[in-house]
Amino acid sequence: MKICLLGSTGNMGESVLLELINEEIIDSINLLVRSEKKVKALLKKIKSNKEKLNFIYGSVGKIEDLELAFKDCDYVINMAAVIPPGSDKNPKSAIIANEIGAKNVCEVIEKMNPQPKLIHTSTMGIYGDRNYLHPWGEVGDPLLISPFDLYAVTKMRGEFTVLESNVKTFAVIRQTAMLYDNLLMKNVSDGLMFHTCFNSPLEWATAHDSAILIRNILRRDNKGELNNSNFWGQTFNLAGGLKNRVTGYETLDLGFRIIGASVHDFFDTNYNSLRNFHGMWFSDCDKLNDLFNYQNDTIEGFWAHVLDTHKYFKLARIVPKKLLKCFVTKPLLKDDNAPMYWVNHNDEARIYAYFNGMDKYNAIPKDWNEFKLTIRGEGLNGEKFDYDEIRKTPTHINHYFDLNKKREDVTIEDLIKVAEAHGGKLITKDFKTGDVYRKLEWETQDGERFTARANTILYNGHWYNISYKEYAWDFDRLAKKDKIYQEIWYDAHEKDENKFYYYDENFKAHYDIVK
Repeated sequence: MKICLLGSTGNMGESVLLELINEEIIDSINLLVRSEKKVKALLKKIKSNKEKLNFIYGSVGKIEDLELAFKDCDYVINMAAVIPPGSDKNPKSAIIANEIGAKNVCEVIEKMNPQPKLIHTSTMGIYGDRNYLHPWGEVGDPLLISPFDLYAVTKMRGEFTVLESNVKTFAVIRQTAMLYDNLLMKNVSDGLMFHTCFNSPLEWATAHDSAILIRNILRRDNKGELNNSNFWGQTFNLAGGLKNRVTGYETLDLGFRIIGASVHDFFDTNYNSLRNFHGMWFSDCDKLNDLFNYQNDTIEGFWAHVLDTHKYFKLARIVPKKLLKCFVTKPLLKDDNAPMYWVNHNDEARIYAYFNGMDKYNAIPKDWNEFKLTIRGEGLNGEKFDYDEIRKTPTHINHYFDLNKKREDVTIEDLIKVAEAHGGKLITKDFKTGDVYRKLEWETQDGERFTARANTILYNGHWYNISYKEYAWDFDRLAKKDKIYQEIWYDAHEKDENKFYYYDENFKAHYDIVK
């Protein structure tokens, strides 16, 4: 077996490579890499079977580089991505890696005979923001990408390209929030950590477990145990299960515990966003685990591992917490990717997107005892609930379609109902029952026509809007007529909000008032 691994120098890609290189069923691995420096760093971590590796220097942004990398391969594993904060700092690189790269990957594979099988990594970021009202989600939920999340919008476009491509054998895996060895150090150099809402539901997975998943996919497929009915041609959520379901507050708190501290020692209540993040708990993550048995690690075990392998964190325990806050946390508030920076520099577009305006920001309680926390069972409007209960009991939104319905049983009535729920319509009139991979014509609530497969719309949650062609977000307006969007959007947005968010040609954030 010969494979090509894209993104091998990234957090997940590196873990996958270290897992696959010792697999007996794999004879050789092509790696598309951008620099010799990264190759040297990678080789230092590989202890055996280096002869299996073939390095191709290039970029997913170039067709000719991919053609060379894919030559004679049985599988292409696409993990190439520019993630936050890199995607915030260098938007053009994110567009090349996440969006154009996915398009190029499909174009090259489509021309090959025989075609390699494609495993494409997407992201849970495409679901957008969630809170305690709808903390659970599944493949098929609407894709309501948070305004100004360039990473998620480019990954959404990349995923859409794969789903609509003529690649014969593919699977899409939406990766959840991922724990990796140098996670803590990478998040103390940028304001990104302040994007994490304290009340956001998050279900983590480790890079190691993600690598086990990819290994087990190849093992099972090599034995002929996978087919289009149970894996290929479908999309899955990759997540860690019950033990890894927490909130943003708990995530930060668990990280600080390794130095004997808590969130309160390093964060004030108004440091972090109130909304516009991405994260949820997954009601369907067992589908992937039942197939490949990859969920092993826990978030608490991960932090114990970090403490065991990074001894300097133990030394931090003896440093006064106020001193650490002054030298570690507070300087990051001045970073242009931090909400405090937006407030101090009157970045109205982001203040509205992440807080719904300065009035909401100024109303944040200063006392942690008064700040409403999901883990204490406190709703934003004073309601009370059992946090442990909602964490264990999955709920579902109304998709206006039964996601458990077999693809071969899908009727034209199903398509019409979903299109109408979106405020649009199905234009194609001759759909044959079960033909979900045929390209169809649809119309949005604005009368704009687009083509997409029924599988893409019904089972993957895609529905065309301006985010598919411009770096813009129009959900305040669209949700007023879109019943499926309404299921989620109004959990964190007021019904009278009327903002149209967008980036200009220099990726500066703006908003307009929608009349």
